[in-house]
Amino acid sequence: MTTVAAEPPQQAAGIERGLAGRLLDRIGGGVVQVFLVLVAVFWLVPTLGLLVVSMRDDTANNSSGWWTFFTKPAQITFENYSNLLTSGFTSSFWNTILITVPATLLIIFIAAMAAYAFAWIEFPGRDTVFLLVIALLVVPIQIALIPIAKLYGTFGIFGSITSVVLFHVAFGLPFAIFLLRNFFVGIPRELLEAARMDGAPEWRIFVTVVFPLAKPAVASLGIFQFLWVWNDLLVALVFADTQNQPMTKALQSQMRQFGTNVDILAPGAFLSLIIPLVLFFAFQRYFVQGLLAGSVK
Repeated sequence: MTTVAAEPPQQAAGIERGLAGRLLDRIGGGVVQVFLVLVAVFWLVPTLGLLVVSMRDDTANNSSGWWTFFTKPAQITFENYSNLLTSGFTSSFWNTILITVPATLLIIFIAAMAAYAFAWIEFPGRDTVFLLVIALLVVPIQIALIPIAKLYGTFGIFGSITSVVLFHVAFGLPFAIFLLRNFFVGIPRELLEAARMDGAPEWRIFVTVVFPLAKPAVASLGIFQFLWVWNDLLVALVFADTQNQPMTKALQSQMRQFGTNVDILAPGAFLSLIIPLVLFFAFQRYFVQGLLAGSVK
């Protein structure tokens, strides 16, 4: 008589748990995806509302909500954007670009070199200097406005675009150096040692080895800095005069002068919103990689 060995209870339970686990994973994955889609749609609703308001006249905006556009699409017009471009807002848009782009590029360039020095170059007092740089992260911008304004007045650059760019670069460097330095120290030392054995100087190692590997971190830093400078109002209010004012200050002045001037405020706010939104979606892959850099060894 042949005896059939019974299946171990642990193995049977493991099979059952495996089937149940795969079923829960499929159901859970679908539920999570639906939830994320709903969150994304809900997050984009204010943007859609601002777009619709920016393309309706004052009569329509004052008499009904923006969602009535779905039943009355004839309300849509581009007259508000035409009026915005003829109101001098175009110069504020270009001023914003002239402030944001140099401030972002300068911070990436200076912070990358400083972070490389703090990570891979031995010099006396390196750790002490790095701690001092980190300590600058807790310094609030407000306490430096008046002293730097006086300094700018002494050098004759107060009210210019240069003054706004320099302020953003100075106060953006501590965080930028901290972020890139933490990424650089995660690069294998063997890569740098091999380059040094081949006779490559430090600047060549930085340009050809370290910086290309740091693209995710640099992209994250660039997005952060671009958004901070683009949306800044405080520094622009203090250091930018009327001729050099960015969009944030131009919109704020419209609110002060006209109060409910929605036909100017809405399209201006949408233009100031859409550029960072497009930039974020264009570089979101690098942004996520930069945030996760160093979290997994």
